[in-house]
Formats: sequence, C-alpha cells, structure tokens
Amino acid sequence: MALRQQLTQKLEQRLSPQQIQLMKLLQVPTMELDQRIKQELEENPALDEGAEEIEDDYDNDPEDDYKDDENEFDNDFDISDYFDDDTPDYKTQVNNKSKDDEERGVPLSVDSSFQDKLTEQLHLLDLDDTQFQIADTIIGNLDESGYLNRELDAIVDDLAFSSNIMVSEEEVEHVLKIVQELDPAGIGARDLRECLLLQIERIQEGNITLFTAKKILEDHFEEFTKKHYDKIQKKLEIEDEDLKEAIDAIIRLNPKPGGSLKDNSKSIQQVIPDFMIAEFDGKLELSINGRNTPDLKVSKEYEQLLRSYSEGAKTSKADKDALLFVKTKLEGAKWFIDAIRQRQQTLYTTMHAIMMYQYEFFLTGDETNMKPMILKDIAEIVGLDISTVSRVANSKYVQTAYGVYSLKYFFSESLSTDSGEEVSTREVKKILTDAIEAENKKKPLTDEHLAKLLNDKGYNIARRTIAKYREQLNVPVARLRKEL
Repeated sequence: MALRQQLTQKLEQRLSPQQIQLMKLLQVPTMELDQRIKQELEENPALDEGAEEIEDDYDNDPEDDYKDDENEFDNDFDISDYFDDDTPDYKTQVNNKSKDDEERGVPLSVDSSFQDKLTEQLHLLDLDDTQFQIADTIIGNLDESGYLNRELDAIVDDLAFSSNIMVSEEEVEHVLKIVQELDPAGIGARDLRECLLLQIERIQEGNITLFTAKKILEDHFEEFTKKHYDKIQKKLEIEDEDLKEAIDAIIRLNPKPGGSLKDNSKSIQQVIPDFMIAEFDGKLELSINGRNTPDLKVSKEYEQLLRSYSEGAKTSKADKDALLFVKTKLEGAKWFIDAIRQRQQTLYTTMHAIMMYQYEFFLTGDETNMKPMILKDIAEIVGLDISTVSRVANSKYVQTAYGVYSLKYFFSESLSTDSGEEVSTREVKKILTDAIEAENKKKPLTDEHLAKLLNDKGYNIARRTIAKYREQLNVPVARLRKEL
C-alpha cells in the first residue's frame, strides 16, 4: 500500500490557558486560595499585592504606551530563538558546597501512630529478644481500630519467613496476652467481644453491675448485639434496673481502642466560610469573605522596564530574551488578576442565585422550608455550565445566622406529595429525624410505621425509600434503637 499525504480541515473546541486557570481557581476554597496567591506572587515578580494605584500623570492606560512597541517587536523577533539555547545546562548551575559540608534541614513535627506508642511501652517490659520480636510483629498487624485480624498461625509463618524465628502458636498467644495488657485497654483483641471483656477486666470495682456486664459479654453476647433484652433478663434472672445498669456499663466501653489514640493526635481542621448571609429588616444580604477578594496589581517597575526595553535597540539576543521574559511575566500577572476577578464575580453570582432560590430557608433556618434544587436549576439561572456551578459548590461554605453550611448541603432531589407539589428530600429527612427522636424507645418505630406516618402527612414514599434515607442519616433499624 502506497503512502500518501492528505490535507484536512477540522473544527474543534479547546480551552485557552486563561479558561483553564479560571476553572482551577473556581474550585479552590478560601484556605487554599491564600496559598495559591502566595505561590503566584513568588513565581511571578510582575505581580504585586495591594490596590491598583491611580496616577494623575497618566491619562491613558499604561498598556497602550507599549502596545505599538510590542507589535513592532513581534514582527522582527522570532520566539523560537528563546527556546533554542546552545548553552549547556551544567554551565548555568552553581554548586558552592563542599562534600564535607553538613546539610542542615528544618525539622518537621510528625505525630506518632498508636503502634509507635505501643512499641514504646514494650521497651518498659522485661521481654527477651524473641518475645519482643513476636510482640513487635503483633503490634505491626493491628488495624486502625486496634484489633488483631490476623490468625496466630499466619503470624507464626511471618516470623519464620521474615525473621527466621521458629515459635509455636502457644508462644504467640502468650505474648499476645502481654500486648493486651498495654494501654489503652482492649488493644490487641481479635473481636469486639474480647475487646469489651479486656476493658471490663481492667476496671477494679468489683460490684454486681460489672459482674452482670461481664456475664452478658461472656455468655449472652449474641442476644446483647440483637438487643433481645427479655431473653437475657430471663436467663440471668435479674430485674429491669439491674439489666439497665449492666448495659449502660457496657455501652460506656470503647469499641475502637486504637482509634482513641489516633483521634487524639488529629489536628482540628478549621472551616473558613467563603460567603456570609445576614438579615437586615427582613431582607437578606450576601457578602463574600474578604480573603476571597485579595488586592493584586501589576508591578509598576516591570511596566517601566518593558517601556525601556521597547524603546531601546534590540540587537543582541540577550536584549530579546529579556524583553520576552518581561512581556511574558506581565501578561501572566494580568491573566491571574483577571482570573481572580472573574472568580469573585462567578462565586457571587452563583451564591446569590442559591440564596434567592432557598430564600425561606435562609430567613428561618427551618429545613422544611428548603426547596428541591439541583445543579441544573442554578446553572440555568446564572447562565453557566453545570460543571462550573459544581466547581463553585465544591468545598465552599456559607455562614448564616443558623450556622455554617456547605454549599452542597442546599442541593437535593425532589419528592412529590399527594397534591402534586414537589418538596425537597431534606424536608422529608427532617420529618423522619423528628419522628425517630420522639418515638418510644421501648417500642421504636419500624420502617413500615415511619412510611405510614409520612404517607398520612401527604408524602408519597415507600418503605424501601425510608430505609435508604434512614441509612443516609446513620440511624439504625428499629430493633437496634430499642432501649430499656
């Protein structure tokens, strides 16, 4: 088959660098925007902080002073010369350090894991080398909650293959008992029942309540998990009050002892709202966080530098390179400032549309007043693409008189009523939550009863939908909500 050339014409849509930069800035929250601006200020010397200065000496735009020079420069200057540099890279690099110089870095603070804290406790015990190696292997196999989900025979194989240590399952189980005596109580358990028993045994008070709680965990754990309290009470022959006190003692135990150490080392993430909505005389007013609208300007020094380079003769390659560098940095600074301004305008327009759409909710704070709203609804109002509205709603927060909410909180699907009116699923979930909170805990409402309750209120909803909403609200089934 012979090769041949063919000329074709094709029309396609591509995003400009400015559009790509704006899309990236739209989805950046306020906390990260500060870092993004600082990064741009460090990388682009033509960008300065502060408000734009208005000078009386110049009646025209500074850009117009060198626009003609730029056109003249573009005509007689080939940009490929800027990338076609024959100078080797090693001649542009400098290393004034001796091989004997010590590199001094700034130390970083790193939180230790709960496995590290358990290993520190091991060093305080009187263990031989083999026992220490077994204990260290057991600790390394603990999951984030502090449970040992690996079989003992598998640990025996690990020690044999990785450390050439031959031990029996009995020896590993003996060391496991030692690990289970470390703090926090319940660490190293192989299931929830063993974890709770380890914590019960640590409590020194030998009263009848703890004895009953231990008996429930040892002999009636399955009935306890299924909340078959009547069976437990019948088998142990105890009164209602005694059973309630024993169950309360079990509930106070920690089912994830490893997670407690992990949570203590977590840093608290601060949420800074991007918008503020305040009410004045029954009317809502929207404002953007001041940190969302930074003052940026183009460096006057770089503008003067571009004028001087443009007015001078550009004969040498160094002059052309310098002029191209200054021109590129100035254009980059203007692009970034325009992108920040467009970001501010897009954020305000989108949030204002959300505020007007959910006006009743922002006035009252009542979730039952929230209307069903999807991304397409707001996109049609503001005249933007759905993906742009999604970027605006991503990781953004608004401060209201009733708390701080994520913008995604206001988007929800609709549900029809008997009258044909569409209501937000948030309203249905709020009614569902109120009904569960007000139920008799001795006889909690089942999904069928909850569905009937909502149907009586005029909401067309099925039992399986109730189950789905209940799971989204992290509410257990009726049997597990039962209390004495």
